Amino acid sequence: MRSMTLRVQLLLLQVLIVLVVTVGTGFFAGALQERAIRDAYQDRMQAVALSVARLPAILEALDDEEPAEIIQPIAEVIREASNVTYVVVTDAEGIRYSHPNPERIGEMVSTDPSVPLSGEIYVGTQTGTLGASWRVKVPIFIDDEIVGTVSVGILESELTAEFVSNLYWLLIAMGGSAVVGSLGAALVTAIIRRRIYRLEPKEIRSLVENRETTLHRLTEGVVTVDERGTIELVNDAAADLLGTPAADLVGRSAAEALGGALAEVLEQGEQEGRLVLAGERVLIARSTGTDDSGEAVAATLLLRDHTELHEMLRRVDGAQSLTDGLRAQAHEFANAMHVVTGLLEIGRSDEARAFIARRTPGGSIGLRDDATLLGDPELTALLSVKAAQARELGIDLDVSQSGDLGTAIDPDLAADLVTILGNLVDNAIEACGVGDRIDVAVDLTASELGVTVDDSGAGVPEHLRGWIFTEGMSTKGPDGEPQPRRGIGLALVRRVVERRSGTIDVDEAPLGGARFRLVIPRATRRSPRKRPAKAVG
Repeated sequence: MRSMTLRVQLLLLQVLIVLVVTVGTGFFAGALQERAIRDAYQDRMQAVALSVARLPAILEALDDEEPAEIIQPIAEVIREASNVTYVVVTDAEGIRYSHPNPERIGEMVSTDPSVPLSGEIYVGTQTGTLGASWRVKVPIFIDDEIVGTVSVGILESELTAEFVSNLYWLLIAMGGSAVVGSLGAALVTAIIRRRIYRLEPKEIRSLVENRETTLHRLTEGVVTVDERGTIELVNDAAADLLGTPAADLVGRSAAEALGGALAEVLEQGEQEGRLVLAGERVLIARSTGTDDSGEAVAATLLLRDHTELHEMLRRVDGAQSLTDGLRAQAHEFANAMHVVTGLLEIGRSDEARAFIARRTPGGSIGLRDDATLLGDPELTALLSVKAAQARELGIDLDVSQSGDLGTAIDPDLAADLVTILGNLVDNAIEACGVGDRIDVAVDLTASELGVTVDDSGAGVPEHLRGWIFTEGMSTKGPDGEPQPRRGIGLALVRRVVERRSGTIDVDEAPLGGARFRLVIPRATRRSPRKRPAKAVG
């Protein structure tokens, strides 16, 4: 079998099944036909025997001196009319009064008459003077007394001949069924071969093994859907990125299982890749699209963890931000030195000393020189760099904190605040210009943490305030118009805040621009997670 092609194997197996079923059905049908023939003859023979046993002429002839002279002619007429082999009438001693062979009349029967003489009807095969026959024997009663028997039978050879004559048509039907079944098997084999692209088992096994190995060892997530939009396959990486077991995704509608942004990418198609959020993961999603010239087709969605890609870029970005901050401070210091040098050149030494006294250390974010934001160095370092960048752009950034500052916040909350403040302050800087101001206020109590970011920039129009937290939307287009498929920073901020059971809203700031206000309960219990990358929205 291994040396045969798949086509030959399929054809032989199907033909074998057809032949086995056909022959089995033929044997069963033959057995039923043989039984039907016997049952039909039995009913006929029993009816003939009972009618003879009750025939008045037969009953009266049994009392005559020569019963055979009357019974024999009657029995022969009935035999020929009913198409049986013999009708034999005997007395209570078993002496024949009729027989197809007249020479046997007056002789003792050759088979045991005890059953009918006991008052019962006998049905079965026995071998008599004419050979093996299928027979029925019944008793003859006169006034409840058994005075003889009637035996009616047909030769087994005649039954066999009738069965064989009918078997001819059965064999023709079986042969026709086998031919039709074999042709159908050949057609099914051809269809199956076309469906599997005429591949052989070894090739199919190799493809499946390679597919399983490739899909489940990929670090890139793969989700495939059929033309109805039902998920057919989810590899291990995709299940991990989506945070849902593959078994819970396969068989579900993609629009229901993946959510709005991913389902939109899958449906519309995206060759370049779009940033989307899956939980708090920032993913790059690409898709072939489920619409081909108005016709629904199967599609594939590819997912890559943007958080992991940014892990290295974040370090570079941090180093670049620090460099920019130092460059801004160096620029400020150089300008200050130019002022001092100029004052000394024109002999204004007192004014030079006063100018130096007024200068504050570079990089201040408005806190005391020895203070840190919420006791966390990372938050302080982040906002120090942002303050230096803002000053270089002519923007004043000030940070204040109040409330219960006796103890530092837990590291997990500090990590989330890096994501939140990084995005909110970056958005504020982009919204402001020369001469504008940004105020960051942090209020810490025993039960909650409040953060407010005000700016004097263009602000957020009232009709867009409920919309800007939508994933994949941004107002950084011309004239502040909505720009879909771009920003995810505010959507990420909202998810982080909601995960901590907090709230965030946007309103008009006292400075004239936008005010982002969020409140996070400090006692929120949550499951461990990967630290999200900062995304600019």
